[in-house]
Amino acid sequence: MTLTRVVTFHARHRYYRAGWGDAENQRRFGPASEAPGHGHLYRVEVSVRGPLDAETQMVIDLALLDEILATEIVGRLDGQHLNEVVPPFATGEELPSCEALARWIWARVGVRLSGAARLERVRVAEDDTLWAECLASG
Repeated sequence: MTLTRVVTFHARHRYYRAGWGDAENQRRFGPASEAPGHGHLYRVEVSVRGPLDAETQMVIDLALLDEILATEIVGRLDGQHLNEVVPPFATGEELPSCEALARWIWARVGVRLSGAARLERVRVAEDDTLWAECLASG
């Protein structure tokens, strides 16, 4: 059985590699490279898989899942500039793409799950036309 919860948050980001300079960043990323960055209403879908608990008939305690998502996603990212608050983006190690953000969220949420529930999917959408997914392997 799989259960999916959706959360949203507003945040800004900018695609910019410091070693490339303005002209190369503009050539590679276009307007997405311009300071101070641009904003999105991100939509994050988190799917959890597991057996139904015999007593509750749920895959996971929904209050627990909501608390994890509120703490690890919305509480950390809402109203923020992703280049500043997500460590690999802040150091320039990674660009704040949907793919990188989905992988970062997967790592934060996955370690917080308990019991038989396992993370199945994290989907991060910048808008209705662009999203990335991390999926459980096997």
